[in-house]
Amino acid sequence: MNGANEALEKGRCIDLGGVLKDLVSDAILSKADAADIASARRSRDEALQHPLEIIVAKQLLHASDGRLLTLELLTQWLAEKAALQVAYIDPLKINVPAVTGVMSFAYAKRYGILCIEVSREELVIATMEPFDNSWIESLEQTSRRTIRRVLASPTDIKKYTLEFYSLAKSVFGAGSSAATGSGISNFEQLLEVGKLKDADAQDQHIVNIVDWLLQYAFEQRASDIHLEPRRGKGKVRFRIDGVLHLVYELPDNVMTAMISRLKILGRMDVAEKRRPQDGRIKTKAPNASEVELRLSTMPTAFGEKLVMRIFDPDVLLRSFSQLGLVAEDYSQWQSMIKRAHGIVLVTGPTGSGKTTTLYSTLKQLATDSVNVSTIEDPIEMVVDAFNQSQIQQAIEFDFAAGIRTLMRQDPDIIMVGEIRDQATAEMAVQAALTGHLVLSTLHTNDAPTAISRLLDLGMPAHLIKATLNGVMAQRLVRTLCPDCRSEVQCDPEAWQQLIGDSKQRLPQTVFQPVGCLECRNTGYLGREGIYEIMPVSDDLLDHISAESDIQQIRDAAIARGMKTLRMAGAEKVAAGITSIAEVLRVTPELGVRRSTGT
Repeated sequence: MNGANEALEKGRCIDLGGVLKDLVSDAILSKADAADIASARRSRDEALQHPLEIIVAKQLLHASDGRLLTLELLTQWLAEKAALQVAYIDPLKINVPAVTGVMSFAYAKRYGILCIEVSREELVIATMEPFDNSWIESLEQTSRRTIRRVLASPTDIKKYTLEFYSLAKSVFGAGSSAATGSGISNFEQLLEVGKLKDADAQDQHIVNIVDWLLQYAFEQRASDIHLEPRRGKGKVRFRIDGVLHLVYELPDNVMTAMISRLKILGRMDVAEKRRPQDGRIKTKAPNASEVELRLSTMPTAFGEKLVMRIFDPDVLLRSFSQLGLVAEDYSQWQSMIKRAHGIVLVTGPTGSGKTTTLYSTLKQLATDSVNVSTIEDPIEMVVDAFNQSQIQQAIEFDFAAGIRTLMRQDPDIIMVGEIRDQATAEMAVQAALTGHLVLSTLHTNDAPTAISRLLDLGMPAHLIKATLNGVMAQRLVRTLCPDCRSEVQCDPEAWQQLIGDSKQRLPQTVFQPVGCLECRNTGYLGREGIYEIMPVSDDLLDHISAESDIQQIRDAAIARGMKTLRMAGAEKVAAGITSIAEVLRVTPELGVRRSTGT
């Protein structure tokens, strides 16, 4: 090591004085700032902090270039001093059972280290003390693997050491409180007499695991939590920005107890494992905001599976521009929903943001002068701005019966969760014909196909023409991380694949994902909607008949100015919001084909 490291080499554990001296020597910290830090009296908590954490807490600027001295910047500086690679700990990529089995919690805490990767030949150990090598030889002997050290943020090491070992302790405690066995509804159950016992759902270890699971999901911005039983184990997965990530693997009896605990919280029948059930939980996120979770269970070959969808009430406070509905798209949507009567449809697959769009729209429309009522299956999120009802199939209260009842409730605007059968379609038409605005969803790939779907459901073409205001198809695309996106020359072939036969101009440059700490090395951070809006104009009415050709309807709508989903996505690409690959991933190819007229 060079002379600049002399202060850091004095002891195995770095000290504040040595770090300050080297930071001044490297023109990162001014002498005055260093003297202020060195002379300041420290509280008991500060005395336990790592030197880098103490410096970062002062919110000082780089002596040479004026940058804020962040923990990331100082960790990189220290790594260069110690000739170590910097590691950023991504909890979603850590095999917690494997890394916590390498060493004890006391050992990890004593040396300020955390195992972050385990392979057959090597252990990758993150450390906050780059000059302390005293533990390497003993760990190599006990693990029979070579050690590769990397430097990580001391804050991250402390945080994840506590989280990982606390979780591992709870899982072990829950598993040891009951012998290994299979759930009652396991399709491939291996019967071991006297051992068929699951962990107790009210066991404190299970309570801790469930609490961790929910808090962790909120921190990671998950939209869905999957608890999936497998042969002899259970998998926990989070959906983040539309992509599923494996989070943890648990013993099957622990997974069963977790699901039972969540069913209790969701006021569901814990004993019933043969039939699907629905429930809901209201809790608080780490930032103290209220969050609703919708629970759904389903029997599978290896036991009961549970999926929780997380609904953030803040979503309803977002403006249409934050949802990606802007400019001409916003104007067209407003013109469709501001009519006094008629049907407005939102289409797209599950998870495309239809519910968010409808709830945001209803919240805008629900003033004191109008009566807004919904009939849903189930109620996605409870909102006090309008009246919500949930269908009950057990008592034959379905969508059609719900609309029929709402018609006697003096409504102005009716939202129907989904038009999925002829009876619901007929009642929606009747409501529209009698002077009500009806908003609903359909599961179709694009906007023009909604007309074909309505015809398939038995709606006469003349009633569709008389009641349909318009259709909006939508998808959610991941937005590029603003901290790491990279500008590149636009590939003409990729652009042509995106726009099809439309005449959208080839941009000189576009942005592509790179990956950084902020976006978990995915290159994307958050999602935004792209929209295909098809108002039913007079020109379009001529193409709606019992023998309607969807391609002709699509061509007529495009001629009237409709942008297909891929066209709308191309605009987001040109604006630097997302990438070509992401738009191609989520949009249907059929939305860009144009008829040749032959």
